Amino acid sequence: MISLILFGLLALLLLLSVPIAISLGIASTIALIVSGKVSGSYVPQGLVTSIDSFPLMAVPFFILAGDLMGQGGLSQRLINVGRMFFGRYTGGMAIIAVVTCIFFAAISGSGPATVAAVGAILLPAMARDGYKPSFSSGLVACSGSLGVIIPPSIPMVIYATSANVSVSKMFMGGVVPGLLIGFALIAYAWLQSKKDGQKPGDYRPTGREMLAVLNDAKWALMVPVIILGGIYGGIFTPTEAAAVGVIYGLVVGTFVYRELKLKDLYKIFAGSALTSATIMLIVGTATIFGRALAIEGVPMMLADFITSAVDQAWLLLLAINVILLIVGTFIETIAAIIILTPILLPLVTALGVSAEHFGIVMIVNLAIGMITPPVGVNLFVASRVSGLSLETVVKGAITPMLVMIAVLLVITYVPALSLALPAFFGM
Repeated sequence: MISLILFGLLALLLLLSVPIAISLGIASTIALIVSGKVSGSYVPQGLVTSIDSFPLMAVPFFILAGDLMGQGGLSQRLINVGRMFFGRYTGGMAIIAVVTCIFFAAISGSGPATVAAVGAILLPAMARDGYKPSFSSGLVACSGSLGVIIPPSIPMVIYATSANVSVSKMFMGGVVPGLLIGFALIAYAWLQSKKDGQKPGDYRPTGREMLAVLNDAKWALMVPVIILGGIYGGIFTPTEAAAVGVIYGLVVGTFVYRELKLKDLYKIFAGSALTSATIMLIVGTATIFGRALAIEGVPMMLADFITSAVDQAWLLLLAINVILLIVGTFIETIAAIIILTPILLPLVTALGVSAEHFGIVMIVNLAIGMITPPVGVNLFVASRVSGLSLETVVKGAITPMLVMIAVLLVITYVPALSLALPAFFGM
């Protein structure tokens, strides 16, 4: 009964075009009130405690860092490097979008931050070059999800804590799967651009021009070196790395590239605060929604159903993939990890699946959840930065999402993709 209220009311509110955060909050609140299992203060307390997290603090910092880098010229120089290497090919701008998202993922640790930073510059440029708005916005939304797969990744930190595994091993395990998804999206971008009749670019830089572009971009190219080097070297945590990124972007944009003006700071800080507030409200209400599901025992019922239906590792992984893809459409990534890891991890480890491999599979599944409505955070960010309707962005994200699901199956059934690199470095 309560589950019907929860999902039925959410579906109704979404059909009425009520904002996703408000829909999740209303559905969860009414369902919890009807159930009578919690006190009236549960929802407001949950909204506060769900975002009262040190790792989660990295999200607004990375969003601000991305905005500062975008306004300060760092993101533009990364794009210039991508254009130098890929601008001559069919679909060059689309390929550059994916490549820049891969690079920025190693800076941000956040899917929404990656979409915001890259999309703000590239989506207008792709529109000027004649790319379909739905294609370009959907591609950036999907590519932005690499922000939680390629290290540093906030959800990986949450999973490592929940599963009691090494954060560094999880980070290292995400490199190959993240790059594999990136290459698959590049192939899709090239094929779709060719199908749409995009002409090859005419940009043919000389050797001197290439050196000039690389020299101009050296401060931007140093960002992932500083952030990842600091994290792997034990100098600072991912959250602290986000704060370092803010300072670095501010200093380089203001005093090195001199494209960031003091008069622009208020607008940048206000815009970052608004984006962060939107995302945090979704995180809070989605967490309440997930807790309502847990109170009603929905995850436990799913676990019981799975164990009674399958007894082989490959079937169990397939079933879990399906469940996680469905869960990712309704529950925010961090909430899903916290709720489902204690339930699903014992099931897979009992059949010989390593906790680290399962963690990568879970992260990739939930990264896809960032581009599936109704809780597709990347879709909302892409819609916001592009000025397009959510329906337009969703339409463009369908095909690249299917590409990501195909790669997910490869990652699921080839554990070496997640485990070989950590093993090589003795982790």
